[in-house]
Amino acid sequence: MPPTAEVGYPRGMRGSDALARILKIEGVEVLFSYPNHPLIDAAAQLDIRPIIARGEKTLINMADGYARATNGQKPSVVVVQAGPGIENAFGAVAQAFSDGIPLLLIPGGPDQHRQGEPPQFDPLPVYRNVTRWAGRVNFADRIPELARRAFAQIRNGKPGPVLLEVPYDVGNAEIDADTLNYTPARAYKSAGDPEDVAAAARLLLDARRPVLHVGHGVLWAQAWEELRQLAELLQVPVMTTMAAKSAFPEDHPLSLGAGGHTITRAAAHFLAKADLVFGIGCSFARGSFSSPIPAGKTLVQVTVDGRDIDRDYAIDQAVIGDARLVLRQLLDETHRQGGARRTSDGVAAEIKQLREATQREWMPRLSSEETPINPYRVIWELMHALDPTQSIVTHDSGNPRDQTLTTYEARVPRGYLGWGKSTQLGTGLGLALGAKLAQPNKTVVNIMGDLAFGTVGMEVETAVRERLPILTVILNNSVMGGYGHHMPNASDRYGANRLSGSYARVAEALGAHAERIEEPGDVRAAFERGIAANRDGRTVVLEMITSEEPVYPVAGQLLREAESEALVPV
Repeated sequence: MPPTAEVGYPRGMRGSDALARILKIEGVEVLFSYPNHPLIDAAAQLDIRPIIARGEKTLINMADGYARATNGQKPSVVVVQAGPGIENAFGAVAQAFSDGIPLLLIPGGPDQHRQGEPPQFDPLPVYRNVTRWAGRVNFADRIPELARRAFAQIRNGKPGPVLLEVPYDVGNAEIDADTLNYTPARAYKSAGDPEDVAAAARLLLDARRPVLHVGHGVLWAQAWEELRQLAELLQVPVMTTMAAKSAFPEDHPLSLGAGGHTITRAAAHFLAKADLVFGIGCSFARGSFSSPIPAGKTLVQVTVDGRDIDRDYAIDQAVIGDARLVLRQLLDETHRQGGARRTSDGVAAEIKQLREATQREWMPRLSSEETPINPYRVIWELMHALDPTQSIVTHDSGNPRDQTLTTYEARVPRGYLGWGKSTQLGTGLGLALGAKLAQPNKTVVNIMGDLAFGTVGMEVETAVRERLPILTVILNNSVMGGYGHHMPNASDRYGANRLSGSYARVAEALGAHAERIEEPGDVRAAFERGIAANRDGRTVVLEMITSEEPVYPVAGQLLREAESEALVPV
């Protein structure tokens, strides 16, 4: 947390200098910057490092990854210029908003005498749709007040982006030092109502086949140890959402893995057979990239935001509070109520049997010797080349997301960065760069398709220039994977889904260690060379020439199979 001491301002200080000092007091160490904003230089004078990307999208994706990799414990602040900067930023902020990422966006703004006059862009009306709070500093002497409000917003309640515009004339105005002091914003947390906790605990203890449905809030609350204790105490299986993957170790006997658009067989089986779905730190949102909850389940929801309750599913019992505090309450309450479920025998054995069945089903793809290389073989080899306790892996949109989510085994908190309630291509590369900035001693891997690389490939130079040696894996199948059936006539008649290019050569020209791999037997050694190059401080791009793999464990399909008893008998 930032220091609590107040700070004074020297006479003659400009608004941008005052704001830079506030950032320093708030604990900001890096400033995600692009490319023209007076705050960049003012912050640099205070030893706040500017991080410059090649565009606003990747810059904000980097701030997103930085926030995730630090669990929001270090402020993630972005500055972009007025006009085109804040106009270009919308998509990436929308992505951060969809996944609930706490970051502060500080765009420049036109002189207020021109506010609202074409062609000046006013971000507040549109950005209120993708931020928790959006404001404008209208007088220089309000900079401390509004900055504190902005930091309070990103530290409290449900996470999400916050916007504070600083118009040009406000940033250049002088502040009266005699009237201004700044005290950092605090984070406040609340536990649940004891009666709600007791009711939720009773439902959990009485359930015959409960499932803990874990959301992103468990990671933000850093509640993974309390989660493990509750699961082990009551022998309840745990599945995570895509964003929460890594909140529970996936090699644990009670782990069901993750569910999004795709889902593990074990998670689908237990979710379909459950009588109680106990959500912790989750919104229970419906959507294409959230596994649906089958009908007829009793639902308990632990959430920090009451607006999540009864939004997409009718909730039988809710607890409003911080996930870590509520989990501690649940542990105490379950002990008070007896400390054991009525039926908990055989859960771990059932999970083990399902995992073994899944391994048998998918091993032909995981170990395939076919060429072009099967993408599952690439993910499998990566998983065995990495030390999962010292690595961070993320995916990109489309097939890389759907194939990696259920294949890669995450073992430590934030060892995997799952994203995608908005699915903007190229986001994974920025997330990986931000994660590497936050965790420089970790091996950070970004798995993306060739279409995604086409949207942000020049940012490889950003990795080289900013000394952020990540490892990017391109699954190059020369098509828009999974899109052919959306436009069959265009694809068949005009090749509209076809792509081309030698991406390893592009990456090499941008300063990376780059290789093109065409044979499955060469994949493991390429990963070993890439990881070694990362350790030597080099950015790495490995272009894997793969097939378009049309098979992946779609959540809706597996859940329907589970509900109709079509799964492997247990």
